[in-house]
Formats: sequence, C-alpha cells, structure tokens
Amino acid sequence: MKNEMYDLLDQPKAMEKWYRSNKAEFKQSFMDLYPLIKDKPQAEFWFHRLNYEGEEIQWGSKRELIFVLIAAVVAGLIAKMPAYTGIGEEFFYSRNIGFIVFPALIAYFTWKNNFSLSKWIILALISLVSLLFINLFPNNLQSDTLTLSCIHLLLFLWSAFGYSYVGEIRNTHKRLDFLRFNGDFVVMSTLILIAGGITTGITIGLFSLIGYEIGTFYFENVVVLGLAAVPLVATYLTQTNPQLVSNVSPVIARIFSPIVLVMLVIYLGAIFYSGKDPYNDREFLLLFNVLLIGVMALIFFSVAEASNTEKSKTEKYILFLLSLVTIVVNGIALSAILFRISEMGLTPNRLAVLGTNILILINLMLVTVKLYGVLAQKKDIVTVGSQIAVFLPIYTLWTIFITFILPFLFNFE
Repeated sequence: MKNEMYDLLDQPKAMEKWYRSNKAEFKQSFMDLYPLIKDKPQAEFWFHRLNYEGEEIQWGSKRELIFVLIAAVVAGLIAKMPAYTGIGEEFFYSRNIGFIVFPALIAYFTWKNNFSLSKWIILALISLVSLLFINLFPNNLQSDTLTLSCIHLLLFLWSAFGYSYVGEIRNTHKRLDFLRFNGDFVVMSTLILIAGGITTGITIGLFSLIGYEIGTFYFENVVVLGLAAVPLVATYLTQTNPQLVSNVSPVIARIFSPIVLVMLVIYLGAIFYSGKDPYNDREFLLLFNVLLIGVMALIFFSVAEASNTEKSKTEKYILFLLSLVTIVVNGIALSAILFRISEMGLTPNRLAVLGTNILILINLMLVTVKLYGVLAQKKDIVTVGSQIAVFLPIYTLWTIFITFILPFLFNFE
C-alpha cells in the first residue's frame, strides 16, 4: 500500500478516487508513509486535509448510507424471524446469531471494496453452506459437538468477514488493519450500546409516567432491531470517521496491558493458595481458558496498535513480559487438559480445547521471540505484527475443523 500511494502521489485524480473509495485505508496508508514524504507539497496538502477532516463527523456518500440502512433493516428482520415464523427462540438464536451480524458486514465490505463477481459468489456460498449445515445439525441439546459447532461457527464467519475486509489472502498488512479495526469496532459498539441503553431507560420511564407501560413492546421490537443494527452502524461510523476512536483504542491498550500483567502475576500466585486447580475442576479449567484467550486477544490487539504507532521501550517490555506470563498460563491450561485426557479419555470438548491451546502456545512463543528481537536486537515492532498476521489463517483452518468435521468424527454426540 505504501508503494502504491508513493507512486500515485503526483496523480491528484487517482489520489482523490482512492480517498473517496476507502477513507480509512487511505488515511492509514498515508500516515504510514508520511514521515518519508513530508517534504513534498502534495504530502503536506493531504496531511492537513486528513487532519482537518478529523475534526468533523462525516456521513459518507448517499449510496453508502442507503446501503447501510437497508442492510441494517435486513439484519433486524432476520433477528425477528422467531416472532414471524414460530421457530423456537433457543433453537434459532443458538445456531443463527452469527447470521444476524456477519452477512451484513460481509456484504458491506464486499460492496465497499468492489469485489469481483467470483469473490461475491465465494462469500455467498460460504454463508449459505454454513447456514444449511448448522440448521440441519441434529437437534440434540446434550450434544457437545453441537455446542462447539455453534461457538466456532461465529469464529469462522468472523474469518469470512475478515476476508471481505482484507480482500487478498496474502495481504498481511491489511490483516493487521483488520485487527486494529476490530479494536475500534468494539469501542464504537460499546459507546452505541451505552447510548442506546440510556435512551431505552429514559423512553420507558417517560411513557411510564403518563400511564403507558411499553417495556415489553419496546424490548421485543425496538431493542431487538437496534441490537441487530449496532455492528453495521459501528462499522459504518469507524469507516467514514476513523478519527473518532482511532486515538482511543491505543490508549485503552496502553492502560490495560500493564494492569492485566500485574493481575495475571497475582492471580497465578493466588491459585496455589485458593485450593482451586484446573486439573480436577472442569469449570475452573473452562474459565482459565477464557482468561487465556482474553489476554491473548489483548496482546495481539496491542501489537497491532504498536505496529501503527511509536511505542516506548517500557511499553515494549510490558508486552514482552505479558507474553511470557501468558505462555505460563497457557502451559498450565495445556498440562491440565492433557491430564484430563489421560485420566478420563478424549471427548469433543477436550480435543477442541487441546488443539486451541496448542495453537495459542505456538503463536505466543513466536510472538515472544519476535518481541525479544525488538528489545534485544532493536528490530522493528512491525515484525511482531507480521508474525501475528501470518498465523491468523491457521486459526481459521482450526475453526473449520471444529465446526464442520469434528461432529462427524464423534457422530454428532
């Protein structure tokens, strides 16, 4: 992207066309390149334009706004299908929650990135096959493979969403952009949900004061439709106004990384005095793995942000130490699941957790080695981000295995 922008710098029409087609990508590429081209008049012009525009709220083109509104309505109608069709809510939402969120997001970026017809067809087939598979899955509420498929299907659809964002499988730079986007997306979605929650409380309260109890109607209609639209609206706002949360996400990463590091060290020490251990307590092992995945996500998000901004040496040390401590946590979780498999045999849940822990351990070790190189050999922290980006497709392959293959291996039990 940097080379492409450098070549187009002297072509105002081409620069403007790129800017209007994808403002977030344009600004990201330009700011990465700016230190090398800041002496050029064209670069100075774009720098001031981008930063001035950051002070205003942009609503994108009329076509884009219409597309988002239609897609949000469709997502809301999908969310209301149990009410319209009589399908059981537990059956529908446990299997189809991902199809309320991701198809609209996939369609948005597929349209926004001007994908070819072949890519449209591929993504449509992926969504359709996933939809049919999970809804034709035998309805056994005691089935571990059903639960695993429902959970990992969300991750698989997230991967398909990532492909619609990136556009090219081998584009590691865009993969890191996608991780950064997810951080901004979470922040924006949270803000929208807080605002929506306040609005809901005020609305129900005001109507209650004049004798109208609209709570049930409001939640069954307005809230459900609103929740379905939140992911798409948050995405639209972050894409048309990347400046809104682009400065918030790095701050969150910088604040929480040292806090989580201290918490993990204290937590590991407290385990030995609590009487709890993941070797004999199934629920504790489950929570332990949730903690592990959450910390790993924080590390990856922090590294993705670090690849885009300058990090102090202290911040790099915190990331390195956090990675080391997380490897210890992963080692405990991995040894616990191996112990339970040796004592009680292999089950779908244990196989899924085992594979996930092994992948996370390998990835964390590679990231830690790269972080050590950044600290000891003064390498660019971008190499750490590249290592994370390269590993992402492996997680996708694992979600495919758990979602679509594991149920057959265990006869859908």
